[in-house]
Amino acid sequence: MDKQEPHVVRSRLAYSLGAFGHDAFFALLSTYFMMYVTGHLFTSSDKHFDNRMVGYVTLIIMILRIVELLIDPLIGNAIDRTNTKWGKFKPWVVGGGVISAVLLAALFTPLGGLNVSSPYLYLVVFAIIYIIMDIFYSFNDVGFWSMIPAMSFDSHERDKIATFARVGSTIGGQIIGFVIMPMVLFFSINQNGGTGDDRGWFIFAVIVAAVSAITAIGVGMFTHEQKSLLRENKEQTKLKDILHILIKNDQLLAIAMSYLFFTTGQTLLNSFELYYFTYVLGNSKAFSILGGLNTVVGVISVFAFPLFSGKIGRHKLFYGAATIEVIGALIFAFAGKSLALVLLGAELFFIPQPIIFLVVLMTITDSVEYGQLKLGHRDESLTLSIRPLLDKFGGAVANGVVGMATVAAGMTGGATAATISAHGVSVFKIYMFLIPISLIIVGIIIFAIKVKLDEGSHAKIVAELEQTWGKQFKGNEAAADTAVEEAAPQLQLGETEIPTPVAGKVVNLSDVSDPAFAEGKMGEGFAIKPTDGKVYAPFAGTVRATFSTRHAVGLVSDNGIALLIHVGIDTVKLHGTGFVTYFNKGQHVEKGQELMEFWDPTIKKAGLDDTVIVTVTNSESFDLKMLVKAGAEVTTKDNVLKVTKKDSANEAVD
Repeated sequence: MDKQEPHVVRSRLAYSLGAFGHDAFFALLSTYFMMYVTGHLFTSSDKHFDNRMVGYVTLIIMILRIVELLIDPLIGNAIDRTNTKWGKFKPWVVGGGVISAVLLAALFTPLGGLNVSSPYLYLVVFAIIYIIMDIFYSFNDVGFWSMIPAMSFDSHERDKIATFARVGSTIGGQIIGFVIMPMVLFFSINQNGGTGDDRGWFIFAVIVAAVSAITAIGVGMFTHEQKSLLRENKEQTKLKDILHILIKNDQLLAIAMSYLFFTTGQTLLNSFELYYFTYVLGNSKAFSILGGLNTVVGVISVFAFPLFSGKIGRHKLFYGAATIEVIGALIFAFAGKSLALVLLGAELFFIPQPIIFLVVLMTITDSVEYGQLKLGHRDESLTLSIRPLLDKFGGAVANGVVGMATVAAGMTGGATAATISAHGVSVFKIYMFLIPISLIIVGIIIFAIKVKLDEGSHAKIVAELEQTWGKQFKGNEAAADTAVEEAAPQLQLGETEIPTPVAGKVVNLSDVSDPAFAEGKMGEGFAIKPTDGKVYAPFAGTVRATFSTRHAVGLVSDNGIALLIHVGIDTVKLHGTGFVTYFNKGQHVEKGQELMEFWDPTIKKAGLDDTVIVTVTNSESFDLKMLVKAGAEVTTKDNVLKVTKKDSANEAVD
């Protein structure tokens, strides 16, 4: 075993536990805190006053959560500018995690009795504590999920870290539903019709806050950030930039609008579930059954998605999942007091949610290349920052609606299942079912009409980007039309002998099965039928083109040769499965440095050609000569192609 293996395992475990604590915190804050606010914060003899105060608190929460969306880009910029001996992200993960945990626990108190002695002063103090808590949580949130690229340059290891984190976050987010009411009632002196009391809610909040803080500290102690100039962000993220990208990238806008309705509807119905068990069924402890089922199903969904998406296709998977979700909500709506039907409907509503989330996430990721092709520039970080903003906006709206619904249905301070009238239950069901189902159906309609980006169209987009890459490295005129962040090498006179980047049998480029390569549309070069899955840099240069599917890489040598190394034909369809990369865009690599690995059986199992194609994409500026004949067996030490700069081409490189 590699000596670093214990460190790697410890890092994965610490990060997974950090995700567990992170999402346990978020579940308590976003879903169950409202139960404490509406049911326990204001319990005077004046019901109208209590309802008004609950309305004020929920309005404050909704407004502050929307305001926090405007602060998020500033938080990201602050983290980007951080440079400490502990790293860029860990100070914010630990500091933000601990401070937000302490403040969350404080919110589960009447703030020294201010809610009774001075209710309006309570509102002011509450608002201050809440926004500070939310800001520090956002520092923790952004810092935590931004750590993955900093923990390893190995894409395979990143995938493992991300998988561990997804499992941890899924368990953390769902297990709160499993334990919340048994623990709240256990610590409560008064059961209050199954809703518990202030003491029970506060102790439970302290436990969750402690778990969140301890796991955040664990991330700080047991993970390691790799420092690199490659990760230094030269630009600041601005909200107006995000809006600009949304407007210009029609597919990103379409999936964002669809998901906005979905996440709002899903969050809203999920937020009402504990209310249903408490005030309609009159059996809050039974909510643990649903929480336990959701925990198990959520973990299974994380691992099942790649299997389903590979065989069914994302769009069909989306429609199937969305249909099941709506059916589940309808069963839930008409379940009445039947626990069996309630559990069936609630579970059918929950099962598709992780699948829909992953479909949306993959579509947003694919829209990066769509926007790159359409707009001429790649906006990866801005594009990927949109989904969390949509989730937060949906959560903010859901909090506001929950407050209105509980007041309208009479489910506020001191209420129990026995005190809720039939009219109150009917009003509650309108908020819980009619509004969310309507929102989800709108999301489905938008997806069906507007979202055209799928695996097939994305593969064509990537292929077109591959064809156009390297054309800018032809001369001064092209370079002048291209925005660059750093000076590129000049085309230099002289000869360069290029070895094969992968061992195998030489194949004439004209004989490959991809017409674009065979006809020379992507430059002159050669192909290799590989006998090994390791790809090495054939010269010293800079990584100038990367692809999210990891099947190809574009290098520019120090003397200006633009080289595309493309593993397999149509392997973009694998979406990175079977590929591991060891580089970042902008990284300078040395000759013989390993760039990537591919698992040949994965390519062949998918029925694809594993031929590795190597082309000089700015070959118009060079004379190329093959040094070996087709059919020859070569290793990565054997020179295959001689590239000579044309005397007449005195051009600069981008």
